[in-house]
This record gives sequence, C-alpha cells and structure tokens, in this order.
Amino acid sequence: MDLALLRTFVTVHRAGSFTRAAALLGLSQPAVTSQIRTLERQLGRPLFLRQARGVTPTTIGDELAHKAAPHLDALVEIAESGLDDDSSLRTLHLAGPPEFTAERALPALTELTGDDGQGFALRASFGTAEEVLDGLACGHHDLAISTTRPRGALFTATPLCDEELVLVAAPRWAGWIGPDALRLKGAPALENLPVVEVHESLPFVSHYWASAFDARPAASGTVIVPDLRAVLSCAIAGAGLAVLPRYLCAPALDEGTIVPLHDPAVPPLRTYFLVARTGTLALPHIARAQEWLQRAATAWY
Repeated sequence: MDLALLRTFVTVHRAGSFTRAAALLGLSQPAVTSQIRTLERQLGRPLFLRQARGVTPTTIGDELAHKAAPHLDALVEIAESGLDDDSSLRTLHLAGPPEFTAERALPALTELTGDDGQGFALRASFGTAEEVLDGLACGHHDLAISTTRPRGALFTATPLCDEELVLVAAPRWAGWIGPDALRLKGAPALENLPVVEVHESLPFVSHYWASAFDARPAASGTVIVPDLRAVLSCAIAGAGLAVLPRYLCAPALDEGTIVPLHDPAVPPLRTYFLVARTGTLALPHIARAQEWLQRAATAWY
C-alpha cells in the first residue's frame, strides 16, 4: 500500500475535512479527494462519509487510522530525528493570547533559541483561542496556547497551568463601594461601577461573576481594549473595575496602585492548554518546546 496514500488518509481522518487536510499537506483539495478515492478502491470499502461540513470516518476508516497512524508518526520521527542537530532547519511557530504568551511563554522559550546546536528559530503570533486553534489546524502554527480545550482527533491538548483571576480597581473605587458592601450585598454592590474589559461580551468579568457570585454581571463595558496589559493600565488610571490574572497585576497590587475588591474563599481560575496537531509531537523541536514550557509552568504559580 502506498505510504503517501496512507499519510493523506490519516491527515484527513485527524482533520475531519478534505479542505483542512489539503492545507496541512500542501496539496489541492481535488488531489486529496483523488488519493482517498484511490485508497478506497484498493480496499474495496468506503473510508469516509461525506457531509455538508467535513467528513466522518466509517468503521473501517477508524480501524485503519488506529492501525496506521502510530506507524506513520514513528516514520516521521525517524525521518526528522536526523535533522535535529541542524538548528538552521528548525523554526517553531507558536501562537497564543498576547499577554500570557509575551509574559510567560516567550521568555521561557527564548532559552532554546541559543547557538548550542540544539536550538531553533522562534516565530510568535497572537490571537484569541478560536484564532490560534484555527491557525494551528491550517498548519500556520506548530504549537498553540489556548484557554479552550479543543475537541476532535486533529489536536493533542495538554493542561499547562491554571491562573488565578482577581477582581481589582483603583483604591478610590474600593472606598466608593465601602468595605462591607460586597459581604452584605454581593455582586449588586458592584453594578454601578464602570467596567474595563477586553471584549464587549465581558469574558473575564462574566467568568468571575459566574464562579464567585453564581450570577451574570449587570454592567456593560465602559472601556473595551483587546489586551489585558492595557486593561491593567486603565484600571490603574481609575477607569473602573477589571478582572485580571494575578501574575499580570501582582506588581500593581504590591505597589497599591490597584486593590482587590473581593477575596473569595475559592479564587476563580482559568486553565491554559498546550495544543499541537496530533502526530507533530514526533518532531523533535516541537516536542522539546512542549516539554520546556511544561517544565517552566511548574514555577509560574
């Protein structure tokens, strides 16, 4: 059986789409369709059920993928391992949320970009969880950091770390609501305060309200800016309350330029996942980057 046909088949099986598989393989969609049809003729059985959006594997398709994929991944690892000594051939494309990637991931990975003969070049992209996972699926990135655990066979996701979320504001707002208002009234005590957020949907505030108050925020955003570092700057300037990761706002809390408005018994958390396309962790530079980030994450919180 032609290994090229099997490689195309496994890619389609993992991607769930001829179009997405074609992008990953660097082929046209008609070429991918032709290869799958050729393999189906050789086997005498259909491997996929065509649907309006993508494809679903048949039982025989699932069985073939289960048998073939590990061996194809092993062959990729063998082929690539001989190139690991030449760092000029290696570029890691990383994508993730701008703040976490800039403050945590990139400083950790820059240690692997040296000239010790085992490093690699590094290229970073920023985006939302949906954007970075779409880019990973299309082959634009090698590794993604996401706050959403992806589903499906295309991705392999590993929990990286949890971050604690803190409800903060400039000191004058804490004085405005009073020291006992939250304890006595809960979330309603905050309804008249302006809100600084990264999106109109208030993702951080909504997450905090659901976790800490079992409620939805009644306020709308007063300042919307798509970067948590800018949210922090606006909160320090007195623009309103904000929900921020503790690692990002810890220096400002220590300096007293912002103060916590709430001290829940169980702090709301947000989980980061390290995501790669299934099978690509056989590539040494991607595997090394994943291992390095997981090791670094043990010291972050």
